Amino acid sequence: MLLVVGGWALTADTGSSGSGPPQQQGQPGQLGPAPNIDLSSMTPREAADRLYDRVMQALSQQDTTEIMNFLPMAIDAYELARPLDLDGLFHLSLLQRAGLRYEEALETAQEGLAQDPDHLLNLSAAAEAARETGQDDLAAEYYTHLLEVWEEERARDDRVEYEEHAPLIPTLRTDAERFLEERGR
Repeated sequence: MLLVVGGWALTADTGSSGSGPPQQQGQPGQLGPAPNIDLSSMTPREAADRLYDRVMQALSQQDTTEIMNFLPMAIDAYELARPLDLDGLFHLSLLQRAGLRYEEALETAQEGLAQDPDHLLNLSAAAEAARETGQDDLAAEYYTHLLEVWEEERARDDRVEYEEHAPLIPTLRTDAERFLEERGR
C-alpha cells in the first residue's frame, strides 16, 4: 500500500507548472474520464508537469488508485525530461518522497541545491527527505540555512516557482522553525 507523506497536502492546488490548475477527475476514489490530452504533442517537461499536477490532485483527494496509477509515470516523466531546472528538481523530489523513495528524494533535492544552495523549495525538500531517512542533523542544517536566507530569497522577483507554489511557501518556514525548536536549536 502506498503511504502518502506529510508534505502532500501542502502542495495541493499550487498550480505548480504554469500549465493551469489540475483537471477535475470526479469524486475522490474514482478515476473518472481521463482528459483528452495528447502527451506526445508536449515537450517532455510539459508532460511531466501535467502528470505532477495529476498526482498532486490525487494526493489532495487521497485517491490511492489515481496515485498508484500516475505516480510512477510522473517520476519517470521527470527523469526523461532531464536536465531539470530548480522547480523540476523540487517536483521530482516531492514525487519521490510520495513514492517512499526517500534516498532518491534527498539526492534530487541536493542536486537542486548544487545549482543554487539558497533555493527555498529544494532546501525544504532536502530537509524533509533527510528527516525521512533518519538524518535529523542534516535536516537541521537544511532548515537552519532556509531560515538564514529566507528574507533575501523571498524578496527575489526572479523566482517564478515561488509564486507558483505560493500557498506552500509560508509553511516551509513554519516547518523549519518547528523542527528546530523541537531539537532545541
